[in-house]
Amino acid sequence: MKYYLIAGEASGDLHASRLMQSLRRVDGEAEFRFFGGDLMSAAGGMRVRHYRDLAYMGFVPVLLHLRTIFRNMAFCKRDIIEWHPDVVILVDYPGFNLDIAKFLHAKTSIPAYYYISPKIWAWKEYRIKNIKRDVSELFSILPFEVPFFEGKHGYKIHYVGNPTADEVSGFLKTYTGSYDEFCSKNGLDSRRPVIALLAGSRKQEIKDNLPAMIEAASRFADKYQLVVAGAPSISADYYAGFISGQPVKIVYGQTYELLAHSRAAVVTSGTATLETALFNVPQVVCYETPIPKVIAFLRKHLLKVKYVSLVNLIADREVVRELVADTFSVDNIAAELSRLLPDGAFRSSMIDGYAEVRRRLGDKIAPDNAAEIMVRLLKKEVDE
Repeated sequence: MKYYLIAGEASGDLHASRLMQSLRRVDGEAEFRFFGGDLMSAAGGMRVRHYRDLAYMGFVPVLLHLRTIFRNMAFCKRDIIEWHPDVVILVDYPGFNLDIAKFLHAKTSIPAYYYISPKIWAWKEYRIKNIKRDVSELFSILPFEVPFFEGKHGYKIHYVGNPTADEVSGFLKTYTGSYDEFCSKNGLDSRRPVIALLAGSRKQEIKDNLPAMIEAASRFADKYQLVVAGAPSISADYYAGFISGQPVKIVYGQTYELLAHSRAAVVTSGTATLETALFNVPQVVCYETPIPKVIAFLRKHLLKVKYVSLVNLIADREVVRELVADTFSVDNIAAELSRLLPDGAFRSSMIDGYAEVRRRLGDKIAPDNAAEIMVRLLKKEVDE
């Protein structure tokens, strides 16, 4: 069958590339055409646009590139019609992809399958109306989305497993490096345990969070060494502005190795909180925001969920402490770290909570499971 995929950013490129590999194993004659990146290109098929041509973050960049965005949208719609795939697989990136789903429903008979569902449980819940109308099948990687979509909104979805859990499990099964080897490779002191600092993958996140993370963790520098997980898209020169003169090291391309050898971590919200939990590393989750009191008010009254970290959302309770908006401060981060180091009841309780997160995620291989369901559904449509 012919599969048209649309991924609008780096994480989507990664998840879509693995889904493509799984689809090819299930459907040996699969043909791919896609908006995506280098990883999807390596999986095979024809790339018609790179996601760099789509990915504009924030109000001003989007405003400045509106003409380009609309041009890409129009081209994508024409390209789908001309190629006429059996299915269009939308990967996250809801601002663009939900418009494509609307077009497919209104103008074609091509089904839209959504892989990695839009996070409307956090905000923009009104989008459920369009999803129910325009998306033929929705594939979720977060177990708490099932009661949200099915229980609250009566829309049947497929929970296929979690790719991050797959990746961490695969790493832990094969990684054999010792702490001494890791330290030797990266110029670290093997006599002192590590506090990992994961400050996000975008410059603004790093600028907002890393200075406070370093200041708080530095209070423990007499017994622990501080190591930043360098984001692949951020240069060492940019990090130098924050870590120069500080008791901090940085490692690139070794986030999983770093977590495998860390005693504790300070993490900005996002997938990194889940990765840290899956490595059983006790953590403090923090995220600095502008006008914190206003953001705290809006979070309390407008945000549809109680938590911002995936760990707490999956567990449906506070497993890790979240320091966001008006609770974000150097003193609060340091106080939470002191509860995690070196040992104690709070640390043990958090690790017990991590076990519950792993249980809820399950052990399904997400792209394999999704591919099998997709092909089965598509073949059923053909047979009918």
